[in-house]
Amino acid sequence: MFAEGVTPAQVAVSLEVSQKSAYAWHRAWTAGGTSALASRGSPGRSAQLTQVQQDRLEQELVKGPAAAGYDDQRWTLARVAALIWKLFRVRYSLKGASLVLQRMGWTVQMPKARAAERDETAIAHWRRYTWAAVKDSRAGWARGSVSPTSRPKR
Repeated sequence: MFAEGVTPAQVAVSLEVSQKSAYAWHRAWTAGGTSALASRGSPGRSAQLTQVQQDRLEQELVKGPAAAGYDDQRWTLARVAALIWKLFRVRYSLKGASLVLQRMGWTVQMPKARAAERDETAIAHWRRYTWAAVKDSRAGWARGSVSPTSRPKR
């Protein structure tokens, strides 16, 4: 756009960016040409695991937590970080382990908050009979104020 004579202000409007950014791009383009506007990649530290290591990690994760020595069927970030350390001797924080899983296409899943021993028949019976009796009980209920300082209206 700059080569076609478009001003930085017009570029800002056209690309819906700030004028400050457009002027910075123009300065970079003037100093180094089109190659100066190329992306430098994402900032931050590069991944510590190679693609081969990520593939191996995924194979281990698919086997499940029991195969890794855990007694329940839940992968936590702490467990994933420990598995990465065990397999590759690379330390990851919980956030770092989360980012590795995201790069691999895994998503965070919340387990259902239900006990494995849950007895649906007993729960249905309790709701129908016990809860119904408790819910309909109005013992001690009376209209009035709950505030000890205000008088009831007459």
